[in-house]
Amino acid sequence: MPADPRDVIPPGLIVSCQAYPGEPMRDPAVMTAVARAVEEGGAVAVRGQGLDDLRGMVAALTVPVVGLVKQGDEGVYITPALDLARAVADLGCQVVALDGTRRPRPDGLTLAETVAGLRETHDVLTMADCGSLDDALAAVHAGCDIVGTTLAGYTGERPPTEGPDWELLEQVVAEVDRPVVAEGRFRTPDEVARALDLGAHAVCVGTAITHPTSITRAFVAALPTAGRG
Repeated sequence: MPADPRDVIPPGLIVSCQAYPGEPMRDPAVMTAVARAVEEGGAVAVRGQGLDDLRGMVAALTVPVVGLVKQGDEGVYITPALDLARAVADLGCQVVALDGTRRPRPDGLTLAETVAGLRETHDVLTMADCGSLDDALAAVHAGCDIVGTTLAGYTGERPPTEGPDWELLEQVVAEVDRPVVAEGRFRTPDEVARALDLGAHAVCVGTAITHPTSITRAFVAALPTAGRG
């Protein structure tokens, strides 16, 4: 049986270290270095994407790695198939992140079948990336160990929010008997602290820490017109 997720990932900050295809940082060595840097900064775990990136992170880090593989950019694309989940687990990631929505999966398996199939071959935890309370409840029923609000505002079940979806976080914390990871549009330390106060076990922050292109754009957008260029 997998370990208690609260023992594997302590309360605190998880940092997502991912770069998009075609970007200058889209390199496994670079992303592993970024992951090492956030570990030094106090991250309790790192979330990474892609088998090459994950291989480097698992070898270099002492904190747990939440691993996933993205296929495509719409529908179910976060570790969408059992074979990908097993490939992530093969690398030694302590947690495999899966699309935790109730949408059809590309390989035809249900989320419950995916979790069960993964556990047949690997002693690993699963994190369900959810977009609604119904997703979260279904993910618990499917056997997922950790529930995240990762997909709030991205599946059509809930309207996109400017910042974190606080309402969904409160709902999931109140209804789910699993560790809850607050994730999605967290930009400030105050927002992280609020999520923990609301009962989240941990908070995952990505873009605001590890995506310099987006951070730079935000600064540039705040410049007065006369000061640009």
